Amino acid sequence: MDQWVDIRDLKDHADQAVRWRGWLYSKRSSGKIIFLQLRDGTGICQAIVETSQADAFAAAATLTQEAALELEGRVRQDDRAPGGVEITITGLVPVGASQDYPISRKAHGIDFLMEHRHLWLRSRRPASILRVRHTLIHACREFFHQRGFTLIDTPILVEGAGEDAQTLFPVEYFDRKAFLSQTGQLYLESACMALGKVYCFGPTFRAEKSKTRRHLTEFWMLEPEVAFAQLEDVMALAEDMIVHLVQAVLARHEQDLAFLGRDLEPLRRVQKPFPHLTYSEAVDRLHSPDLRAWADRENESDRVLLQEKTGQLGSLEQQCADARKEHQRDALMLQIHAVKEDIQELETTLAHRPEHVKLAQTFKWGEDLGGSDETFISRQFDRPVFVTHYPREAKAFYMKRDPADPRVVRNMDLLAPEGYGEIIGGSQREDNLDTLTVAMREKGLRPGDYDWYLDLRRYGSVPHGGFGLGIERAISWICGLKHVREAIPFPRTMGRMTP
Repeated sequence: MDQWVDIRDLKDHADQAVRWRGWLYSKRSSGKIIFLQLRDGTGICQAIVETSQADAFAAAATLTQEAALELEGRVRQDDRAPGGVEITITGLVPVGASQDYPISRKAHGIDFLMEHRHLWLRSRRPASILRVRHTLIHACREFFHQRGFTLIDTPILVEGAGEDAQTLFPVEYFDRKAFLSQTGQLYLESACMALGKVYCFGPTFRAEKSKTRRHLTEFWMLEPEVAFAQLEDVMALAEDMIVHLVQAVLARHEQDLAFLGRDLEPLRRVQKPFPHLTYSEAVDRLHSPDLRAWADRENESDRVLLQEKTGQLGSLEQQCADARKEHQRDALMLQIHAVKEDIQELETTLAHRPEHVKLAQTFKWGEDLGGSDETFISRQFDRPVFVTHYPREAKAFYMKRDPADPRVVRNMDLLAPEGYGEIIGGSQREDNLDTLTVAMREKGLRPGDYDWYLDLRRYGSVPHGGFGLGIERAISWICGLKHVREAIPFPRTMGRMTP
């Protein structure tokens, strides 16, 4: 028993004595037995200590929520216990006390939890999401490593816009102004001319004054860039990557996803080929009478679900009123809180959908698709859908104009199904020096500020392209989250800079 055993490995030690260390998640007592819910970052398990182990029993009785401890005990199989095993404690030593821990097993509002994010991370829900995030990021790196890509670390401090100049975060840089990077793409274009296939992964910043469930001011983005690539090559790469990522998460995190309440069937349907729409075809769908009929069906379905949730809430509240034990009431209150959130979301959706339908049906060709437009389109497919060839006025200066229709660019957005909207944006890049210079001026940019970038078109220019994957948006979709803020350890939004 020289080594410490993690909870995830306890099944390999059935009927063996083990040493373990971690934190107390919760505790209850039946008089002669104390039941401890333990956590160590790899999972949660149950341990019991009986009065026959006098010292350990006395020590367990003093433990409070989130106290740190070390113990010795014997592992036994128990299908009723979390993880299928339980530890019978023979020795227990408190390590770090925890008094008045603010996040109890009772329900808390999201604002309270975000204010205590540094502690909320210890709870099962955020811990499950962060494990999925780890796997997703590992799978991204694995995917590009297997395909011969080279990782390039691009600057965080830059002199100008890579996307929209209106969303730049300015910072003082010695005697001049600099900005936090919106994208590593421009630098990746330089690197791909040297190494062929490259990617970067890092934080990006957008000063968007948006409070939607899809927006953060600081988020992480994965960006590949490929020399000698057309738009079709970029789309094929994105398609392969998304299938790889979803399969990696499904292979390693079915339990975490189940705990989050994620329906796995939509994820299992994420297989090639993905459907394709042009922007113009997407606009036609928004204008179609079929959209209103679809919205009517969705409204009816949501009303039925709202009625079911309301009935479920009444039943849970009655059960809570009748419950005799505190831990039963606490568990029921958590369920009540979750159902109330579902009811609020359904009521909000039903209230806003008519306006979203009106906006969709009056959508003007030439505008960029909004969040509600993407929701309408993506809900019509059971897997991610590509939307291509947007109007050039709606997109960034570096996207290549389509020779067959100069009104549009050779770009793509990948919309996640189930209404999650855009998770990837990419394009073939403009490789003609004169055309790129004109596009810069049209966007109000000074070509002289980007002279180094224009050099890529002066010296051996080739067709090339790439895309950006928003890590938090991908996690939100895969985990079935209602807000992107849960997909990052410490979210930064318009109204939040701490913790």
